[in-house]
Amino acid sequence: MARRPIALVTAAVLFLEAPGIVAINAVMARFVKIQTMSLDGMDPDAMYTGTWALGIASGVALALCGLVALVAGLRDRRPGRAGRGLLIGCAVVHGILGAVTVGLIGWGAFAFMMLVLGLIVLTLVAYGKGYDKGAEPHEGVPAPA
Repeated sequence: MARRPIALVTAAVLFLEAPGIVAINAVMARFVKIQTMSLDGMDPDAMYTGTWALGIASGVALALCGLVALVAGLRDRRPGRAGRGLLIGCAVVHGILGAVTVGLIGWGAFAFMMLVLGLIVLTLVAYGKGYDKGAEPHEGVPAPA
């Protein structure tokens, strides 16, 4: 199975997505600041700062997920417990955002979100339970021919 290329492609896509999400939030923050938008009387400056903070935090989280996939691909070993949890969380967020984007943005954005979701899940499944590089076959299991 092509575990390494899958994990490396997943890492590359997540690394490219991280600055993209920061840029999208930067545009939204700019709109909030220019139009002095507020939500139920909330301070527009707080909205501006919160939008920037969410964008930066999301970018860092995506970069961290990309790093987990990159390390898994380079070492050809499955991620640790925390890394798997991070990738699972990232997959769940991509699934939810994919469902939201189909109505708000369109099918192209939905397809991209599902592509990333598929890559993350494929990375997790490729390095599934019981996969250890160089492990000996279990006792009683015939060796491959």
